[in-house]
Amino acid sequence: MGNDMEKGYLHLKSGQVFEGLRFGRTEGDSIGELVFTTSMAGYIETLTDPSYYGQMVVQTFPLMGNVGIISDDFEHPKPWITAYIVRELCDTPSNFRCEGLLNDFLVDFGIPGFQCEDTRTLTRIIREQGVVNAILTDSASLSAQQQAALDDYRIVGAVEAVTCAQSRQHCAGSRQVVLMDFGSKGNIASCLEKRDCAVTIVPAHTPAADILALNPDGIMLSNGPGDPTDNPSIIRTIATLMSSGVPMFGICLGHQLMALATGGRTRKMKFGHRGANQPVQNVEDKRVYITSQNHGYCVVDEALGQNAKTLFRNVNDGTCEGVRYLNAPAFSVQFHPEACGGPLDTGFLFDEFMDLMDKEGANNA
Repeated sequence: MGNDMEKGYLHLKSGQVFEGLRFGRTEGDSIGELVFTTSMAGYIETLTDPSYYGQMVVQTFPLMGNVGIISDDFEHPKPWITAYIVRELCDTPSNFRCEGLLNDFLVDFGIPGFQCEDTRTLTRIIREQGVVNAILTDSASLSAQQQAALDDYRIVGAVEAVTCAQSRQHCAGSRQVVLMDFGSKGNIASCLEKRDCAVTIVPAHTPAADILALNPDGIMLSNGPGDPTDNPSIIRTIATLMSSGVPMFGICLGHQLMALATGGRTRKMKFGHRGANQPVQNVEDKRVYITSQNHGYCVVDEALGQNAKTLFRNVNDGTCEGVRYLNAPAFSVQFHPEACGGPLDTGFLFDEFMDLMDKEGANNA
């Protein structure tokens, strides 16, 4: 389909313009926060990860689409990105599980794609200048209206957009776990199911009283998109839940919200961590793990109170990657122990959550 592609232009707020070919949805403009991911595999999981809500994703690996689209690998029923940017689109996938083409998938969900030879340059710009707004359009120059939209763009209402509409029972099991859905990747619930948990998935704004009325053995806080400080009512709910004594495990946005609920702070990173090769170190035993990550905000560990301590730290930049709470049966991590299309080094954290629930259950028996 390469010869049938239409020309397009990617304009960065910082002023740079990149020429390429459009695929997927080819009509109309698309605006988003431009980010990159270094994952060499798992593009289906990347496309369907709700944590990318409102963002244009640049893949640093040069070829995308080579295994086609496989619905069993979806992390969410639909993609939330505003554009998908690759160096080369493969329209002849080869995989026995393939159900269709990447281009057709984007067309079906109205997501624009952009094939650009300069993805390496785009990545360097983001690394050097930080995350930047961008607009994908058919024009080599922007109108005043397009420029204003580009300048003013900000991701808002992210959790409200991606959370489930109503509670649902995911599976049965011996331990009762409530999963607060802030944009949860599907494999979080699957990891709990594999450990004999009955998982009830609830919308992000479910009141604490309603969650506790389900008599959970544990509460799971999912990943999700956007600025964590944009969720004050959820933060208050988490503070109430943490004071209840029910074991809690937070991942990614859940990690950030837990810190905010206990008086901590978060900050926006220059370009974040997005990829499947991020090293983190357990500060207790000094062991290093390779992890999958997707976040643009981090917890400021210097602002953690006396009842919390840093559990993991990023080896590359020293940012906080995990917290253990000393006044509640709770812990959290910034990375993704449930990763699909990524390393499985830290899957044991789900087992630690099981042990924590069993311990608290025995103490309360």
